[in-house]
Amino acid sequence: MIPKQRDGLFASRPAIYICVILIAILVACAYKFRTETIFACQADGYNTDRYIAYCNGTGYADYEHGAFWFDLEPVAQNFARNADVLFLGSSRLQVALSTAATVDWFSAASARYYLLGFSYNGNVIVTDELLRRMRPRARVYVINVDDFFDRSESPPMKTILHDPNARNRYEVKRLWQRVHEPICKTFPALCRNDYVIYRSRETGAYTKRTGKEKITPVSYDQVISQNVVDSNTAAAIDFLPHLAVERKCIILTNVPTVETKIGNVNAIAKALGVDLVTPEIPIELKTYDGSHLDQPSAEHWSQAFFQAASSRIRSCLEE
Repeated sequence: MIPKQRDGLFASRPAIYICVILIAILVACAYKFRTETIFACQADGYNTDRYIAYCNGTGYADYEHGAFWFDLEPVAQNFARNADVLFLGSSRLQVALSTAATVDWFSAASARYYLLGFSYNGNVIVTDELLRRMRPRARVYVINVDDFFDRSESPPMKTILHDPNARNRYEVKRLWQRVHEPICKTFPALCRNDYVIYRSRETGAYTKRTGKEKITPVSYDQVISQNVVDSNTAAAIDFLPHLAVERKCIILTNVPTVETKIGNVNAIAKALGVDLVTPEIPIELKTYDGSHLDQPSAEHWSQAFFQAASSRIRSCLEE
């Protein structure tokens, strides 16, 4: 009897070993799935107007650049094309103007707006080509100067411009959103709660979901880097004539951040001969991550901006 029991025990060990290996593989795959794909993010921000612009899963990350470049969100393109006022810049502009103050101002003015900024320091590299394709009808352009006229290629633009499979990559990302929404809405425990940005098709506004925030006050750097000023000014001189509006209807501004390069920004605006609309705010503004204004600060800044720029915007809209 003893030898038979030993035979049975040894015979079962390969099966146990295989089961252990399979379980380990499944756990590893599940972990990778929840950290490197769109399932790193929750799905509570979707609605008929909003899609994911960015999810912090390492294998997903940016979608909004490809969505516009490859026209994967045609409804969003149409709203941007038909907007009366277009806002251009980075995600700092997007966050600063994705506020109730912006909605209220345009509702009162009976005008349409679109926030056409992009993450990864969206600049003229992506914006110039998009505007050429869209042929927008905007009567006013508001540009966040900080880094906008820097012609360096961001990681998403390097992929789009140099990867022959870029379109396929972004089309797959679009398809994953259709899978992600029903699964994570039905079984939210299956998905992590990583940083995610939802974007409105109608206005381009951001709705973000963040984890822990690191509140940091904004600050200003008055130092002028002449090389930066010269290169940015040259890029601006090439870009601004493409905007089919009078120069007075191009409004330059700068959303404050940590170590705001206000010295460079002022110098660029002066070299272009364009006024810089930077509202004075009596309270201390703060960022939630060392770069983007937190929600209370964004509300204060956007409200002050529209108070300062209101007459110019309305004048151009009326004309």
